[in-house]
Amino acid sequence: MTHRAVFLDRDGTLNVDKNYLSDPEQLEILPGTGRALRRLIEAGFLLFIVTNQSGIGRGYYTINDLEQVNARLCAELAKDGVRFTRIFFAAEAPDQPSRGRKPSPQFLLDAQEEFGLDLGQCYMIGDKLIDVACGQNAGVARSILVRTGYGRRVEQEAPAELDRALIVDDLPAAVSWILKASQEIGPARPGRS
Repeated sequence: MTHRAVFLDRDGTLNVDKNYLSDPEQLEILPGTGRALRRLIEAGFLLFIVTNQSGIGRGYYTINDLEQVNARLCAELAKDGVRFTRIFFAAEAPDQPSRGRKPSPQFLLDAQEEFGLDLGQCYMIGDKLIDVACGQNAGVARSILVRTGYGRRVEQEAPAELDRALIVDDLPAAVSWILKASQEIGPARPGRS
């Protein structure tokens, strides 16, 4: 059986982008995030975080710092019944070789293989061009740019690169669009195993 999933950028999409967030006490989840993600789970979507964390490669913070921030994010969203299937992160700085650093689709392809996803029924949500490109490079049904984080600026500065993306105000708006679109597409089809 194949599954559907939503891939989510972290900083600027789920939580306020604090510029190299490394302290769990500074985590600030964007309004409506928990309820929106819960709606996706109830509709049968798996949830994955796919995040570039170049602050590790730059020496600004450690993997342990990242894991503590992620643990706090997961604990806060668990109060709304939200659970992530996996959190993928690329720790490398932009000038370092990286297997999964967005816009590489590698983590989405890894999830496809491990969890039996139909990427044609999956979605990518983020606030940067690299998020949009990551989803498009993986062949998801739609890449969605949210206007939170850097999204509003990206929309103004790079409209040509966004011609195939959907642009919405925030994560709850993206979720509402996905749920409407997925009803029109129908449930995931059985695939080859």
